[in-house]
Amino acid sequence: MTNPSPATADVPENAVPPLVRAYSGERPDRLPVWFMRQAGRSLPEYRAARQGVGMLESCLRPELAAEITLQPVRRHGVDAAIFFSDIVVPLKLAGVDVEIVSGLGPVVAEPVRTRADVDRLVQHRPGDHDAITEAVHLTVAELGATPLIGFAGAPFTLAAYLVEGRPSRDHLAARTMMHADPEAWRLLMRWTADITGAFLRAQVLAGARAAQLFDSWAGALSLADYTGHAAPFSARALAQVHELGVPVVHFGTGTAELLGAMRDVGADVIGVDYRLPLDEAAARLGGTTTLQGNIDPALLAAPWEVLEAHVRAVVEAGRAAPAHVVNLGHGVPPSTDPGVLTRVVELVHQL
Repeated sequence: MTNPSPATADVPENAVPPLVRAYSGERPDRLPVWFMRQAGRSLPEYRAARQGVGMLESCLRPELAAEITLQPVRRHGVDAAIFFSDIVVPLKLAGVDVEIVSGLGPVVAEPVRTRADVDRLVQHRPGDHDAITEAVHLTVAELGATPLIGFAGAPFTLAAYLVEGRPSRDHLAARTMMHADPEAWRLLMRWTADITGAFLRAQVLAGARAAQLFDSWAGALSLADYTGHAAPFSARALAQVHELGVPVVHFGTGTAELLGAMRDVGADVIGVDYRLPLDEAAARLGGTTTLQGNIDPALLAAPWEVLEAHVRAVVEAGRAAPAHVVNLGHGVPPSTDPGVLTRVVELVHQL
């Protein structure tokens, strides 16, 4: 068992929520569980709240963002709320012309492809976080003892959107820039690290009790490219929250070969996607790192007996780690029956 982090030191055990204890490397009496994308399209109350309101606008209306963040906690009884936001919100706050197109995802009006493009972009300073701070304050006031997890995208994922201009399968343009013009790439990555780090820091200062850095597209990189061209900038982003004493979670998809490097940027907890069993992930990390995950989202639509057996197997594999927070190996699919998620929470708490 690891030593308590600043998040739990000198605090009575019964006053520290199970999620925070697990994130700090301890095993609480109740196994904690929450779901990535738990606040979203799977909930009818979410669809009603967002009726006629664009995604980014929803993130920047404090009362609406707080309400959406709280909805799955009320419905499912999960052990944490994840702040409702989007990876590209820091770009929007910094003045970048980016929108989320239905059925496609983030689209940048002017992709960043040359050194001149990068030079223009980095003139943008981190935006005003007042709406984010207010939303966090409203959320924390309603959550009570349930902790809020702050959320931000990793620098590589932000840079990939900026260079590609939209979602991409292979991120060829971004990977080309990192090798063809490494100085422009470093300048771009320092900028994305600073704005996403500031965004995450604002949430923690406003009351989030943990922080998750989400690297959607890191799995497109080789280990050498990740360690040389992405990891230093994730470390730079996380440096903005380390001094605040909250546990940090790092998650990416398709990152089974990168887990050690992702931990070494300064993460206390590694999220594991559905492709790699948790006991194997624990072995790759030397058996010393708290894990989060990794129910396969596809099985949420399977017969209950199939899903139940899978959840039990995930929990059993998670015993190989010093501590475990149950989650999905990616986000909740929009078509998920909310009742299934509630039932999974009840099962995990029984286990």
